[in-house]
Amino acid sequence: MRTFFANTEIVPAHAQTIEARAVRPPHRPGRAAEAFVCWGWAAALFLLYTTVAVRRHLLLRTTGYDLGIFEQAVRGYAQLRAPFAPLRGEGFNLLGDHFHPLIAALAPLYRVWPSPLCLLVAQSALLAVAVVPLTRWADRALGRRAAHVVAFAYGMSWGIASAAAFDFHEVALAVPLLSFALEALGRRRWRQAVAWSVPLLLVKEDLGLTLAAVGGYIAWKGPRRFGILTAAVGLIGSAIEIKLLLPAFNPGGGYAHGANLAEAHGSLLATIAFAPLDVLRPDVKAMTLVLVFAPSALVALRSPVSLIAVPTLGWRMLSDNVFHWGTAFHYSAVLMPVVFAGLIDALTRYREAAPNQPLASRHLRASLLTVIAVTLVMLPSFPLAQLAQRATWRTTAHIEAAQALLRRIPHGATVAASNRLAPQLTSRCEVVIFPTWPVEGHLYEYEQQRLPRPTAEWIIHDRRAPEAWPYKTGHWPYPIEQQLAELEAAKREHGYVVVAERDGVTLLRRRV
Repeated sequence: MRTFFANTEIVPAHAQTIEARAVRPPHRPGRAAEAFVCWGWAAALFLLYTTVAVRRHLLLRTTGYDLGIFEQAVRGYAQLRAPFAPLRGEGFNLLGDHFHPLIAALAPLYRVWPSPLCLLVAQSALLAVAVVPLTRWADRALGRRAAHVVAFAYGMSWGIASAAAFDFHEVALAVPLLSFALEALGRRRWRQAVAWSVPLLLVKEDLGLTLAAVGGYIAWKGPRRFGILTAAVGLIGSAIEIKLLLPAFNPGGGYAHGANLAEAHGSLLATIAFAPLDVLRPDVKAMTLVLVFAPSALVALRSPVSLIAVPTLGWRMLSDNVFHWGTAFHYSAVLMPVVFAGLIDALTRYREAAPNQPLASRHLRASLLTVIAVTLVMLPSFPLAQLAQRATWRTTAHIEAAQALLRRIPHGATVAASNRLAPQLTSRCEVVIFPTWPVEGHLYEYEQQRLPRPTAEWIIHDRRAPEAWPYKTGHWPYPIEQQLAELEAAKREHGYVVVAERDGVTLLRRRV
């Protein structure tokens, strides 16, 4: 224990020379060593995340919703077209779903490597690179061993793991941007922080609120006018995107996700009045709020930097979409840099207080040990633990059967595919979900009488229920009985014939 952190030994109050040695700035062997530590961690995490993501795709655990949708959009950019996503609806421009034009930055890479794996590997790199500024800041403020703790805890944190082990999402671009911005805030480089934060407006429409939070922090801790201007840019930017740009691109002429934040209590005033209670109920919301800061052993809550997480937590907890309330999917990835920036900032205060408060060094060391313990305790409950599961490394007969039938579909064909089979085809075919969903571009439309007849050349359907985090075992978007009924109707009424059937996977082709 006494040697775990050489720079933070417990200091007797009467021993002034020992106390001085305990709070002495950490020895700095040079920037080359610092860079090696930071980028070494980034490389290791990149390999870890890539392994999880690639194995998941090879095991047919990725989905048309959402990997296939984003691949269709990036494929459009790579071909110098608009980001249309047939999986999202006929003629649906994905800029009408969420405002994320920055994903076009992946188009050159996709042009060279047209594969869903391109997006998954790019996401792994983005999530991994975000560790660099956090580790560098911790190294300079707290010492080398503390930097290793921060890098380990960030890399294994559940918010990052949940994103790395799910389909590609645009927020992966925001994670390193925000991480570099937070490092700049910690070093009081206000303009640099804003330069890193402004591109958040091009990642997703709600991240203008995060930019506004960065501006608010700058107004509080730095140049007030500059901070207020930054906050105004963030708020105005989000308002323009939600009120003007998204409706302009959306086929329905509105904001696709506006209903998630509907006035749940009948009026705006009532919604505002009940907001404090709505943020904490049902219980899953309160649990998520605790778990968000748990990777820092809750120490991040002692730092005002943590307030930058409020906009994202606010809209999620006030949303009517139950997926926003929990710990699954990608929704918490953008919060993890804030949590660890808050941890570094709070621990820096411990170090600075050490000359006058002998217990500060003990608090610093105890906090870092607790962060390690919490990380290890939470690790088995989240997706990175899949690497230790035998099923992750085993290719079943069912997967081999599905892959064999997928290979029989020619390049350039139009295909209606089950959700888990769709991203296996989106790089080389025009793909929609079978049975057709959504209807006329509307999300969560299940009225069977409104389902249009299938028009794709091919249908490939998997009647086996997928077993993959974060979804529960079951069929989506329709119950299996309805899917099988639609499959029979395709054969009986719409001119499709069975080409092959193996291990629950059925391949049909429309008669010419």
